[in-house]
Amino acid sequence: MTSTLLGPDGQPRCRWCASAPEFLHYHDAEWGFPVTDDHRLFEKLCLEGFQSGLSWRTILAKRENFRKAFLGFDYRRVARLGERDVERLLGDSGIVRHRGKIEAVIHNARMAEEMAQREGSLASYFWRHEPDPAQLAEPQTASASASSQALSKDLKKQGWKFVGPTTVYAFMQAVGLINDHAAGCVTRARVEQARRALALSIS
Repeated sequence: MTSTLLGPDGQPRCRWCASAPEFLHYHDAEWGFPVTDDHRLFEKLCLEGFQSGLSWRTILAKRENFRKAFLGFDYRRVARLGERDVERLLGDSGIVRHRGKIEAVIHNARMAEEMAQREGSLASYFWRHEPDPAQLAEPQTASASASSQALSKDLKKQGWKFVGPTTVYAFMQAVGLINDHAAGCVTRARVEQARRALALSIS
Protein backbone atom coordinates (compact mmCIF):
# COMPACT_ATOMS: atom_id res chain seq x y z
CA MET A 1 0.00 0.00 0.00
CA THR A 2 1.35 3.42 -0.96
CA SER A 3 1.60 6.18 1.64
CA THR A 4 -0.42 8.61 -0.49
CA LEU A 5 -3.67 8.72 -2.41
CA LEU A 6 -5.14 11.22 -4.82
CA GLY A 7 -7.24 14.01 -3.33
CA PRO A 8 -10.31 15.63 -4.93
CA ASP A 9 -8.01 17.87 -7.00
CA GLY A 10 -6.03 14.91 -8.33
CA GLN A 11 -2.97 15.72 -6.21
CA PRO A 12 -1.37 13.09 -3.95
CA ARG A 13 -1.82 13.46 -0.20
CA CYS A 14 -1.07 11.49 2.96
CA ARG A 15 -3.42 8.51 2.99
CA TRP A 16 -4.75 9.25 6.49
CA CYS A 17 -6.45 12.47 5.41
CA ALA A 18 -9.12 10.49 3.53
CA SER A 19 -10.25 8.62 6.66
CA ALA A 20 -12.69 11.38 7.68
CA PRO A 21 -14.18 14.32 5.71
CA GLU A 22 -12.87 16.94 8.15
CA PHE A 23 -9.31 15.65 7.89
CA LEU A 24 -8.66 16.99 4.37
CA HIS A 25 -8.71 20.66 5.38
CA TYR A 26 -6.79 19.94 8.59
CA HIS A 27 -4.14 18.11 6.55
CA ASP A 28 -3.86 20.75 3.82
CA ALA A 29 -3.98 23.90 5.94
CA GLU A 30 -2.73 23.04 9.40
CA TRP A 31 -1.00 19.73 10.14
CA GLY A 32 2.77 20.13 10.05
CA PHE A 33 2.84 23.85 9.32
CA PRO A 34 5.16 25.62 11.79
CA VAL A 35 3.43 27.20 14.77
CA THR A 36 5.06 30.01 16.74
CA ASP A 37 2.05 31.48 18.55
CA ASP A 38 2.23 30.57 22.25
CA HIS A 39 -1.52 30.09 22.69
CA ARG A 40 -1.66 27.73 19.71
CA LEU A 41 1.35 25.79 20.94
CA PHE A 42 -0.26 25.39 24.35
CA GLU A 43 -3.54 24.38 22.72
CA LYS A 44 -1.87 21.76 20.55
CA LEU A 45 -0.04 20.17 23.45
CA CYS A 46 -3.20 20.13 25.58
CA LEU A 47 -5.32 18.62 22.82
CA GLU A 48 -2.74 15.94 22.10
CA GLY A 49 -2.94 15.09 25.80
CA PHE A 50 -6.72 14.83 25.58
CA GLN A 51 -6.36 12.65 22.49
CA SER A 52 -4.44 9.98 24.40
CA GLY A 53 -6.55 6.81 24.25
CA LEU A 54 -9.02 8.40 21.83
CA SER A 55 -9.15 9.19 18.12
CA TRP A 56 -7.96 12.53 16.77
CA ARG A 57 -11.29 12.80 14.95
CA THR A 58 -13.05 12.96 18.33
CA ILE A 59 -10.79 15.79 19.49
CA LEU A 60 -10.97 17.72 16.22
CA ALA A 61 -14.78 17.56 16.28
CA LYS A 62 -14.79 19.03 19.78
CA ARG A 63 -11.97 21.54 19.26
CA GLU A 64 -14.12 24.67 19.25
CA ASN A 65 -15.79 23.47 22.45
CA PHE A 66 -12.36 22.94 24.01
CA ARG A 67 -11.33 26.46 22.99
CA LYS A 68 -14.41 27.94 24.59
CA ALA A 69 -14.06 25.84 27.74
CA PHE A 70 -10.36 26.67 28.17
CA LEU A 71 -10.55 30.39 27.39
CA GLY A 72 -8.93 30.18 23.97
CA PHE A 73 -6.03 28.29 25.59
CA ASP A 74 -4.70 31.55 26.96
CA TYR A 75 -2.50 29.84 29.52
CA ARG A 76 -2.32 32.91 31.74
CA ARG A 77 -6.10 32.85 32.14
CA VAL A 78 -6.32 29.07 32.37
CA ALA A 79 -3.73 29.11 35.15
CA ARG A 80 -6.22 31.05 37.33
CA LEU A 81 -8.87 28.31 37.15
CA GLY A 82 -9.60 26.36 40.33
CA GLU A 83 -11.49 23.36 41.69
CA ARG A 84 -14.92 24.90 41.03
CA ASP A 85 -13.92 25.32 37.40
CA VAL A 86 -12.80 21.69 37.25
CA GLU A 87 -16.22 20.58 38.47
CA ARG A 88 -17.89 22.87 35.93
CA LEU A 89 -15.76 21.47 33.10
CA LEU A 90 -16.55 17.91 34.18
CA GLY A 91 -20.18 18.77 33.44
CA ASP A 92 -19.42 20.14 29.97
CA SER A 93 -20.60 17.54 27.44
CA GLY A 94 -18.86 19.44 24.63
CA ILE A 95 -15.40 18.34 25.75
CA VAL A 96 -13.75 15.14 26.96
CA ARG A 97 -14.77 14.89 30.61
CA HIS A 98 -11.68 13.32 32.11
CA ARG A 99 -10.72 14.79 35.47
CA GLY A 100 -7.03 13.99 35.18
CA LYS A 101 -6.71 15.59 31.77
CA ILE A 102 -8.74 18.68 32.75
CA GLU A 103 -6.64 19.16 35.85
CA ALA A 104 -3.49 18.65 33.78
CA VAL A 105 -4.44 21.51 31.44
CA ILE A 106 -4.82 23.89 34.37
CA HIS A 107 -1.62 22.63 35.98
CA ASN A 108 0.28 22.86 32.70
CA ALA A 109 -0.96 26.41 32.19
CA ARG A 110 0.89 27.33 35.37
CA MET A 111 3.97 25.52 34.05
CA ALA A 112 3.59 27.46 30.78
CA GLU A 113 3.53 30.75 32.68
CA GLU A 114 6.82 29.87 34.33
CA MET A 115 8.30 28.73 31.02
CA ALA A 116 7.30 31.90 29.19
CA GLN A 117 8.79 34.03 31.95
CA ARG A 118 12.01 32.01 31.94
CA GLU A 119 12.40 31.50 28.18
CA GLY A 120 10.73 34.62 26.82
CA SER A 121 8.05 32.56 25.08
CA LEU A 122 6.87 28.99 24.69
CA ALA A 123 7.93 29.16 21.06
CA SER A 124 11.53 29.90 22.03
CA TYR A 125 11.60 26.78 24.17
CA PHE A 126 9.86 24.37 21.82
CA TRP A 127 11.67 25.42 18.66
CA ARG A 128 14.96 24.91 20.45
CA HIS A 129 13.98 21.23 20.45
CA GLU A 130 13.53 20.97 16.68
CA PRO A 131 15.32 17.75 15.67
CA ASP A 132 17.76 17.29 12.81
CA PRO A 133 15.62 16.00 9.90
CA ALA A 134 18.43 13.62 8.95
CA GLN A 135 17.94 11.78 12.23
CA LEU A 136 14.21 11.20 11.77
CA ALA A 137 12.51 7.99 10.68
CA GLU A 138 10.69 7.78 7.37
CA PRO A 139 7.47 9.85 7.50
CA GLN A 140 4.63 8.29 9.50
CA THR A 141 6.57 5.17 10.46
CA ALA A 142 7.19 6.13 14.11
CA SER A 143 5.04 7.10 17.08
CA ALA A 144 7.94 8.43 19.14
CA SER A 145 11.57 9.39 18.59
CA ALA A 146 14.72 10.23 20.47
CA SER A 147 13.80 13.91 20.19
CA SER A 148 10.25 13.40 21.50
CA GLN A 149 11.63 11.29 24.36
CA ALA A 150 14.12 14.03 25.25
CA LEU A 151 11.47 16.78 25.08
CA SER A 152 9.02 14.67 27.10
CA LYS A 153 11.67 14.04 29.74
CA ASP A 154 12.52 17.73 29.99
CA LEU A 155 8.86 18.78 30.24
CA LYS A 156 8.23 16.22 32.98
CA LYS A 157 11.31 17.42 34.82
CA GLN A 158 9.77 20.92 34.79
CA GLY A 159 6.52 19.51 36.20
CA TRP A 160 4.31 19.18 33.10
CA LYS A 161 1.73 16.36 33.01
CA PHE A 162 0.29 14.18 30.21
CA VAL A 163 3.38 14.80 28.08
CA GLY A 164 4.64 11.29 27.35
CA PRO A 165 6.92 10.64 24.34
CA THR A 166 4.06 9.57 22.06
CA THR A 167 1.94 12.61 22.94
CA VAL A 168 4.94 14.87 22.44
CA TYR A 169 5.75 13.25 19.09
CA ALA A 170 2.19 13.90 17.86
CA PHE A 171 2.58 17.49 19.07
CA MET A 172 5.87 17.83 17.16
CA GLN A 173 4.18 16.52 14.00
CA ALA A 174 1.23 18.87 14.38
CA VAL A 175 3.15 22.11 15.01
CA GLY A 176 5.83 21.59 12.38
CA LEU A 177 8.80 20.75 14.56
CA ILE A 178 9.06 17.85 12.15
CA ASN A 179 7.63 17.53 8.65
CA ASP A 180 5.99 14.11 8.72
CA HIS A 181 3.98 14.43 5.52
CA ALA A 182 4.59 11.50 3.18
CA ALA A 183 7.36 11.94 0.65
CA GLY A 184 4.96 12.18 -2.29
CA CYS A 185 2.36 14.35 -0.54
CA VAL A 186 1.63 17.66 -2.25
CA THR A 187 1.47 19.41 1.14
CA ARG A 188 4.95 18.25 2.19
CA ALA A 189 6.68 20.81 -0.04
CA ARG A 190 4.42 23.60 1.23
CA VAL A 191 5.24 22.68 4.82
CA GLU A 192 8.94 22.56 4.06
CA GLN A 193 8.76 25.99 2.43
CA ALA A 194 7.03 27.38 5.52
CA ARG A 195 9.67 25.79 7.75
CA ARG A 196 12.48 27.34 5.70
CA ALA A 197 10.80 30.75 5.85
CA LEU A 198 10.57 30.46 9.62
CA ALA A 199 14.22 29.44 9.91
CA LEU A 200 15.25 32.49 7.89
CA SER A 201 13.09 34.82 9.97
CA ILE A 202 14.66 33.71 13.25
CA SER A 203 18.23 33.26 12.05
